[in-house]
Amino acid sequence: MNNVIWVIVAFVAYISMMILIGAKFYKQNETLSDFFLGGRKLNAWVAALSAQASDMSGWLLMGLPGAVYALGTGQLWIAVGLAIGTALNWMFVAKRLRRYTIVSGNSITIPEYLENRFHDTSKVLRIAAAVFIAIFFAVYTASAFVAGATLFERIFGLDYMLSLLIGVAVILAYVFLGGFHAVCWTDLIQGLLMIAAILLVPLIAFAALGDANALPAGFTDILGDGAGGAQSAISIISQLAWGLGYFGMPHILVRFMAIRSDKTVKRSAAIAIIWVVISLTMAIVAGVIGKLMFAELDNPETVFIALIQRVFLDANAVVPVPILGGLFLCGILAAIMSTADSQLLVTASSFTSDIYKNKLNKNASDRHLLLVSRLSVAAIAVIAFFIASNKDSSVMALVSNAWAGFGATFGALILLSLYWRRVNRVGAFAGVLAGGLTVIVWDYLPFSGGTIGSATGLYSLAVGFVVSLAAILIGSVATAKPGRETMDEFDRMVNYADDDAETRETPG
Repeated sequence: MNNVIWVIVAFVAYISMMILIGAKFYKQNETLSDFFLGGRKLNAWVAALSAQASDMSGWLLMGLPGAVYALGTGQLWIAVGLAIGTALNWMFVAKRLRRYTIVSGNSITIPEYLENRFHDTSKVLRIAAAVFIAIFFAVYTASAFVAGATLFERIFGLDYMLSLLIGVAVILAYVFLGGFHAVCWTDLIQGLLMIAAILLVPLIAFAALGDANALPAGFTDILGDGAGGAQSAISIISQLAWGLGYFGMPHILVRFMAIRSDKTVKRSAAIAIIWVVISLTMAIVAGVIGKLMFAELDNPETVFIALIQRVFLDANAVVPVPILGGLFLCGILAAIMSTADSQLLVTASSFTSDIYKNKLNKNASDRHLLLVSRLSVAAIAVIAFFIASNKDSSVMALVSNAWAGFGATFGALILLSLYWRRVNRVGAFAGVLAGGLTVIVWDYLPFSGGTIGSATGLYSLAVGFVVSLAAILIGSVATAKPGRETMDEFDRMVNYADDDAETRETPG
């Protein structure tokens, strides 16, 4: 059987399984909490791998190896920042956020949590947060669509736009059907497939290197720029700053909100941190081995795809087992789908709960809201599709911009909301506005033939996070303290505990 046929068989089997999972959970979604949080019943493995699979996306198997392939191992500082950020997020945010979203009115979205946490009766904070989520997730989802289209185009020789349509249709199918449960269980499978691909493919490729190409001068210098020069301090700081983004990622934070119990958080944290350290390390290794095996590639972000093809699918393949090659290519598709589905669901939840129900139709039934949610998923996918339709789009660039947007808009506020009783709604609104707008100005407004970001070389997340933090501190200190009810609620969160979430009653 032709190798391409085997790859098609693997893809069809994998995609069919994802859609069947979505169909399985279709009838289990009776309320918004079911559709968007799965009833807060995630176990340790599902929570951990769902959070990390939705986090890494096609960036893990395309963006990061591609950056290392193109610019050398000096790009590993991004991975270092992300590993540290992952660990700190699970250690200091997961448990408290889960507790607080239960205590504060059983919140099911980040904007709703912020409104309830700060008792903002004006609704302004919730709507502002929802708007920024829609803006940055449109960009983030587009990055996943670009990665998917690039994969189908490279493997099957399809037209880019046709490849894009196929990828969008597959993701929409199981998200539309199954909601949060389907997304999390498919993410579990996708996370396992991703770790298998990122572990085995580089190792097999390394064993089969043979006559390897020489690495360019300075390629392995972790303080270098990959071309024999030295990286600036700004460049390294900007890469490490990626870790700050975790504290503000809605699609990761909602996993914390949906975990079954405090004990489950501890187990999930250990699984997630190990998964991330292994996967990031091997993604860097893949970029290095790719450079040894391929002197030049038209698109550096296809280096992992090229490794799979060389090892399993080429005429002179080292391991001529095409079905394995197809399964590992499904690992890339898994990375793409696991993030795009989460982003679509979180954006839809934000629109449905924070804008539609909150402002447009307060008396809507759960059945009606579920319909609106599913239609929102489709609408957001269409917007992301048009952004991704630019064939020259870079996965790394789109992810970078969206990651900065979320980290700057929500990161500092999420941390302070969990650890500082004195923060108030004025400070919260100032932080959201200041952080989000800083990234938009830094990355998108024209400046000296480019943008402020390109002119300074400083990552907008580093700037936006600090600006947001300052705005929160100044806004909170300069205005009245939160009311007694808000303070008491904070104390209840700190002291809240549940050993068995299945037998507890949700406060509020």
